[in-house]
Amino acid sequence: MEMWVLFGVFTLLLLIGTPVAFCLGIASLATILYMGLPPVVVFQQINSGMNAFAMMAIPFFIYAGDLMMRGGIADRLIRLAAGFVGHLRGGLGQVNVVASTLFGGISGSAIADASAIGGIMIPQMEKRGYAKDYSVNVTVNAAIIALLIPPSHNMIIYSIAAGGTISVADLFTAGVLPGFLLAAALMITAYVVAVRRGYPADPFPGFRLLAYFFVSAVPGILLIFIIFGGVRSGVFTATESSCIAVVYALLVTLFVYREMNWENFVEATLGAVRTTAMVLLVIGTASAFGWLMAFLQVPQATIALMKTLSDNPIVVLLLINVILLVLGTFMDMAPMIIICTPIFLPVIKAFGIDPVHFGVILILNAGIGLNTPPVGSVLFVGCAVGKITIGEAMKTIWPFLGASVFVLLLVTYIPGLSLWLPALFR
Repeated sequence: MEMWVLFGVFTLLLLIGTPVAFCLGIASLATILYMGLPPVVVFQQINSGMNAFAMMAIPFFIYAGDLMMRGGIADRLIRLAAGFVGHLRGGLGQVNVVASTLFGGISGSAIADASAIGGIMIPQMEKRGYAKDYSVNVTVNAAIIALLIPPSHNMIIYSIAAGGTISVADLFTAGVLPGFLLAAALMITAYVVAVRRGYPADPFPGFRLLAYFFVSAVPGILLIFIIFGGVRSGVFTATESSCIAVVYALLVTLFVYREMNWENFVEATLGAVRTTAMVLLVIGTASAFGWLMAFLQVPQATIALMKTLSDNPIVVLLLINVILLVLGTFMDMAPMIIICTPIFLPVIKAFGIDPVHFGVILILNAGIGLNTPPVGSVLFVGCAVGKITIGEAMKTIWPFLGASVFVLLLVTYIPGLSLWLPALFR
């Protein structure tokens, strides 16, 4: 009965539009009261969920991304991407994907990616004759690449949700090839749709101008190698690398690009504080919810259920993917990771599936969920920037969602895409 109270209250609150953090917290509190335990247990679990040293990396990576977004890095990355791929058919769509990939390696956030790249690219695409729905759909789907490549703070959340037993360095490395594969799939899709709609290609700027664009973008791109190289080599931890990222972002935007003024600095700081507060509140309440699931032995029940359905890892992974895709339509990313990890991690271990491999599967599933209503936060941001309705975007988003799901299936059933690179660095 306790399990029905937990999931029933959560589902009811979610259906009436309650913010997900409050859904998790109130459902946990209602279950604790029903069980006759002191309410302070919920607050202890919330505090415990947020009070982890590794969690310090999240606000600093968010802050570094905000600083770089307002300090001129996005403009230079878009210019560099335009030089490389703008001459392809539907050139600005290709530029959007490449720029999102480059910026994702700095921000680690899909929403920041959609805001920064979309804020620049969507108006430009409209001026060049691209339909709004195409501009928005390319932007929001390309934004989820940021979730797979370093410094994705969602990888850190997954590691913490798994009890800190999974290496963040391995997770960072495991997401690189799937991230590039997703970028390639979206570029092909953008090209095919552009050909069907008759969108133009921009002229090639020439190698001299391309070299200039590259040199001007190098200071920002170096941050990618500093974060990834430092964590992967063991020179510093993910938490330390996030602090280095903030210092480096300030130095680059102040003294190299010279576009960081006091107003932008304040906006970046306040933006990072707001985002961090929201993320940590969700993480804390999701931790209390996850603790109750463990207490009520939900993971064990899930393993037993899966084994009654099939003992084939291929079928089990397919079932898990379907469940995660459905959950992603109404659950935001951080709570989904924290709730689903303790449920499905014992399941995949029981079937001999690598936890690092599963981490990439979970992140990509949750990323696709960010572009599906009713709780598609990245889709909402893209539609707000492009000034179109969710319904207009959903009518033509299917080729891009199809490409993302195709990559998900490849990543799911070809473990080497996730595990080859981490094994290479060991």
